Amino acid sequence: MLGAQLSLIWVLPFAGLLLSIALFPVLRGAFWNRHHGKVAAFWALAFLAPFAALYGVAPAWGELIHVAADEYVPFILLLLALYTVSGGIWLSGPFGGTPFRNTATLAAGMVLASFAGTTGASVLLIRPLIETNRERSHNVHVFVFFILLVGNIGGALTPLGDPPLFLGFLLGVHFFWPIRNLLLPTAALSGILLFAFFLIDSYHARSEDKDHPSRRRPRWHIAGAWNFMLLAAIVGAVLVSGVWHPGIEVPVAGAKVPLQSVMRDGILVLVAILSFIVTPKAVHKANEFAWFPILEVAKLFAGLFVTIIPAIAILKAGSHGALGALIHLTSDAQGQPIESAYFWLTGGLSSVLDNAPTYLIFFNMAGGDAGHLMGPLAGTLVAISAGAVFMGANTYLGNAPNFIVKSICEHRGVKMPSFFGYMLWPAVFLLPLFLAGSFVFFRL
Repeated sequence: MLGAQLSLIWVLPFAGLLLSIALFPVLRGAFWNRHHGKVAAFWALAFLAPFAALYGVAPAWGELIHVAADEYVPFILLLLALYTVSGGIWLSGPFGGTPFRNTATLAAGMVLASFAGTTGASVLLIRPLIETNRERSHNVHVFVFFILLVGNIGGALTPLGDPPLFLGFLLGVHFFWPIRNLLLPTAALSGILLFAFFLIDSYHARSEDKDHPSRRRPRWHIAGAWNFMLLAAIVGAVLVSGVWHPGIEVPVAGAKVPLQSVMRDGILVLVAILSFIVTPKAVHKANEFAWFPILEVAKLFAGLFVTIIPAIAILKAGSHGALGALIHLTSDAQGQPIESAYFWLTGGLSSVLDNAPTYLIFFNMAGGDAGHLMGPLAGTLVAISAGAVFMGANTYLGNAPNFIVKSICEHRGVKMPSFFGYMLWPAVFLLPLFLAGSFVFFRL
């Protein structure tokens, strides 16, 4: 209800946090490394304090509890479980180091991402990929394309791959609908990107010593393999929570949380604890396992989840909100949905906002009936799904694996691009393909 009353000035704390994430690491790197959590808290309070003063403490507290119980806590617990379990698996083998093996690893990671999630696949494969490319003098492109392909595009084929598709599954979209309807655009986009990556990697490989240690073929070896069972338990817990609805709610800090969500989150916590306790220290040492990357993500996304409250509320207000002009762009004069508009608006907002609620907003804007959207409006649902999943690669904030991969790489000595520096890669390699895809798939 408040969404229609809020002006765009309420989005300024969110914009301030985005700029802080973009500029502080470049301008005040040492300060940022020590105090990024405090910066995120400052911007969260910059929204909460005025909101509470104008609309009352109760609505402010209610919004905070809602975003914590329904969105942030499940989000961060899933990341924590995947991060901990994947960090307990040490993989050694020919995952990279040469153009062919790097490309094959990215392709395999994409397949894994649709079944273990983009976060699970990213955390599992990024460490061996770093290790096999550590000694290469030009390796940043490897990890940027890893984010594009494994951390985002690869999650487009099942509801387990990316949160927006799982949300669609909860709303009635069939489990195999994404692979039947998104396979062609996913294959076209990923095929072109893999080919472009192979050419770039081959160019850099030719300029390096052919006898470089990173080009030798390491032996296959897996330690902590039992963590794969825990990884399956995570996937199972998430899947069951989406299909089991006992109709029981549990009161938690003033919020009513469905029993299936409590069950899922409890299993995720237990799995993370069990994995960390039982995994041999030698495996964690080999993986250079550290809590800093997940703690950084937890602090920054806590601020982001709070500061996007007004942005999501304004969008939910539809044509009655401050962004009503954008909403009108999704339909033509006859009231029929414009697929390309859904693709670009869903994708553009998913690049900086949480792509799950963004998906939900446009899903409901297109009618909200899963059966109708899978039938006569299938093209619209494809546009919404593709925009939410594909364009999460546009910024470090577009999808959680982006920031996790960046943090892990930097923790292990890889100099990743800055916030704006990273955005140049999608601008060059993704946006032209998105534009072409709009003509081919979304009737631009």
